Amino acid sequence: MKHYFLRLVLLMLSASVFAQADKVSVVTDDSGSKLVVNGKDFMINGMNWDYIPIGTNTVNADFWNKSDDVIKAGLDSEMGLLRNMGVNVVRQYTGVPARWIKYIYENYGIYTMLNHSFGRYGLTIDGVWTPVTLYDEQKTRDLLMSEVEELVKGYKNTPGLLLYLLGNENNYGLFWQGAETEDFPDEEEQRDFIGESRGRPMYKLMNEAAKMMKSIDPSHPVAICNGDVLFLDIIAEECPDVDIYGTNVYRGLSFGNMFDVVKEKYNKPIMFTEFGADAFNAVTNSEDQESQAYYMLGNWKEIYQNAAGLGKANNSIGGFTFQFSDGWWKYGFDDRENADVHDNNASWSNGGYARDLAKEGANNMNEEWFGICAKGPTNAMGNYDLYPRAAYYALKDAHELNPYDEGVTIDFIENHFGSIQLTDAMLRARGDKAALQTATGGKIRLNNLRAEFTTFNTGGSLLTTPEDAVQGSTDYPDQLGFDHMQSYFIGVEGNPTPNMSASVNFNIIGNVASNPIDEIFYENTARPVEVSSPSGNITLSDVNRVKVYNAEFDWNAKDFHLKGFYRTGHYHWGYEG
Repeated sequence: MKHYFLRLVLLMLSASVFAQADKVSVVTDDSGSKLVVNGKDFMINGMNWDYIPIGTNTVNADFWNKSDDVIKAGLDSEMGLLRNMGVNVVRQYTGVPARWIKYIYENYGIYTMLNHSFGRYGLTIDGVWTPVTLYDEQKTRDLLMSEVEELVKGYKNTPGLLLYLLGNENNYGLFWQGAETEDFPDEEEQRDFIGESRGRPMYKLMNEAAKMMKSIDPSHPVAICNGDVLFLDIIAEECPDVDIYGTNVYRGLSFGNMFDVVKEKYNKPIMFTEFGADAFNAVTNSEDQESQAYYMLGNWKEIYQNAAGLGKANNSIGGFTFQFSDGWWKYGFDDRENADVHDNNASWSNGGYARDLAKEGANNMNEEWFGICAKGPTNAMGNYDLYPRAAYYALKDAHELNPYDEGVTIDFIENHFGSIQLTDAMLRARGDKAALQTATGGKIRLNNLRAEFTTFNTGGSLLTTPEDAVQGSTDYPDQLGFDHMQSYFIGVEGNPTPNMSASVNFNIIGNVASNPIDEIFYENTARPVEVSSPSGNITLSDVNRVKVYNAEFDWNAKDFHLKGFYRTGHYHWGYEG
């Protein structure tokens, strides 16, 4: 009995410890800077993660307001995949309930970095929408400070919370007014002006927010998310109380001098909040899983080699791959269009990704194809399956390495990444690609099959319509009483390549009712037709029984975007061309 009681006490104590919030800190010593969780060195093998079914976007997907069954099904499917590849942190924006952060951590051992956008996409103040946030206005400052204060108070004791993140490349948001990525302005004077007039007040406010957040919750660090190193000099002056320099970086295979620049100018640990490559080749207009994996392996190798104690910059604490699954909603999001179309539009140019750069300045970055997993169709519950690409398997091998393990050196990391075979990752991903094609019906599939049966009854007083149909009469309605309609629809859809789609619907008409009062309806085309012939009049009763009901195609090539349509709804040519 005594032993049973002792085991029970130990079990309760261990459960209590597991349920508590973690102690997370940034430690800087002679070996460099690193993140320490509950006394242990922690390398962030992170992932940008969301749950947005095809046909929805970040505004209306509303995942966290679904039923618990739907949420659990989504989390269990995706967190299992993430844990399998060695991910230990996911980046999530505000809106995720604390209980689901706890659920992810307790069931899968995956932490959450909680991200407040800090006015990145505009703010509504006094009922007025401001697309570019003005951080020097008092009402803006008060609103943002109150939001982050409420955030910290609500989440500080949540098991599974790793750290807080403010913003999402907000320095770029000082120039852009939408969520879609654009080419960046080249004029240095314009950049400097924006940095001083808009950037400095923003960074000053971020520092005030970081101080306030840490005074409420000293157990979790605060990072900011900047775009590359733009305005880093201002950040160094205005953000001394921020713990971690988070940055979204898209430089191609290598981060270049990023680690050394941040160390020299800011001397804070660096965390890559976004980086990666898309899985679409803008030159060949086709999926390119190998190149995506190639770039991502190069990035992660440098992240590990610059960790504390290895002799390089010693300031890398990890990063968050961008991203786990494709974002079908991205191109056209500002106009809330095309969320159900996997666009191949390259919306900006980046010379760092030379494998699909047709020429200098040509757009080659495909926003909707950054997922290391392809996204499958949505089921009746609102969930979907993911289909890993080669990058998933390559990063799974990469994350088997812990740069803080004893005996790990820069050469050891070099050899580890050199042993990862892209061909092997490609072969492992082939089965997933085949499974996705099966789930979506392949390149040609049946997308519409329905039958319409309609009954009509015509009657009343003071009518000229006869009780029974008169032989040879062409007047309609031709009789009182009941009649019925039979109309069948069969649709076929094709996607021979990612940049081309087409669909056609056929209509098959059975019986055509002859007594509807409204004489204008599609099936009228199959009514008997009387024609003249040398031998007299002939009645044709099977005319137009099978016809193309409607059709459209879309061909988005490098030099043109061609749309064709027949009997499908479109705006006036002045809007759509």
